[in-house]
Amino acid sequence: MLIQVMKSKIHRVTVTEANLNYIGSITIDRKLMEASGIVEGERVFIVDNNNGERFDTYVIAGEYGSGMVCLNGAAARKALPGDVVIIIAYGLMTPDEAASFKPKVIFPETSTNNI
Repeated sequence: MLIQVMKSKIHRVTVTEANLNYIGSITIDRKLMEASGIVEGERVFIVDNNNGERFDTYVIAGEYGSGMVCLNGAAARKALPGDVVIIIAYGLMTPDEAASFKPKVIFPETSTNNI
């Protein structure tokens, strides 16, 4: 049996943009992605601390070091620039693997999204 376990988390990062006129996804600074172990195209779950919204989408890599966290397409209706969100990615593993697995969790400065 496989279970879903949190593998990566960007904890309390600020949404910098919301772009309704895009096909969908979330664009994340490549530096934040590397630090958290999130990869381009990966499914992520987003929790908005400002309004309680919870939704999922996929990741597009943004410019390295830009601090960008941009919700695109329909996701842009779920959070506004300035909202603080948590971005979570899960992995599938056996319970034995999960027992010793350590997720990558980063805590960016919410004012700049720098780590």
